[in-house]
Amino acid sequence: MRNLNLVHLNGLRALEAVGRLGSLQAAAEELGVTVGAVSQQVIRAEEQLGRAIFDRTNRGLTQTAFGTPFLARLSAGFGQISEAVATTQRRDDAILTISVAPIFASRWLIHRIDRFAAAHPEISLRIEATTTLVDLARSDVDLGIRVGPGTWPDVRAEFLIPQVMFPVCAPALAEKIKTPEDLAAQPAVIDGNDQFTWERWLKAAGLDIPAPKARHVFSDASLCLDAALAGQGVLLAWPVLASWALKEGRLVAPFPLRVETGNGYYFVTAPGVPEPRKVSLFKRWLRAAIAEDEDGFAGAVIPALSPASPSSP
Repeated sequence: MRNLNLVHLNGLRALEAVGRLGSLQAAAEELGVTVGAVSQQVIRAEEQLGRAIFDRTNRGLTQTAFGTPFLARLSAGFGQISEAVATTQRRDDAILTISVAPIFASRWLIHRIDRFAAAHPEISLRIEATTTLVDLARSDVDLGIRVGPGTWPDVRAEFLIPQVMFPVCAPALAEKIKTPEDLAAQPAVIDGNDQFTWERWLKAAGLDIPAPKARHVFSDASLCLDAALAGQGVLLAWPVLASWALKEGRLVAPFPLRVETGNGYYFVTAPGVPEPRKVSLFKRWLRAAIAEDEDGFAGAVIPALSPASPSSP
């Protein structure tokens, strides 16, 4: 490895970051330096290597014919270095860092996490609630929980449960809903970002009736749930969102039918990294907690008509 003495490590990092991210600005943000500093590091690294890695055009930097395979090998090398460093950061079995969507964290996990703490007092949890797909190989996150098709690149995905949808409403409104046909006469609370619709649920359930008319449309699922809790309409929900309110009796599921969306919940971890005991314990606990959650996950499940669009918690 003596040839590594020919070029500064910071220069190689600058080359790799620019090549992977596509711009000096993005590379500067990731590396925590100025754009000018990244530019100088790239120029100096090219001089030390004696080869042009980028062409300078009016549109910015583009990879040369030599630069493309060179940068790919650099990214692979730095990826392995990052994984090696990550293993040193994860050796503390007393702290478990989990990346999970805010809805999963606030509407389901937070109500049950004390059970894990009671069963495993030696482990402290750190919850990162985000919809961003965390790069597990380059972060200190031990475990992620994502919703989608399970085909994300650069992770090891382990199926947890299918995502299903079903109508829920406040108890007072439920008194007006005796049959599925009664849904058409009720106002609906709509999540504007949902990838599944009332028509999808009705068709999968074999119901030829009009969909409930939208009364309110929100861009946030938590707001939709709050509106349903306030009795403002029927909501097409899923267990992670509504199960605690169902358990408390604040919401009612008028019908037992659950229709699969085509997505599922998955545990995701960095590939090629041995699973620590703390991760295994949490995964086992979460599976058991879901199995016990009859209010949220019980009911007749109808398979999805077709796969839903990929999404991320």
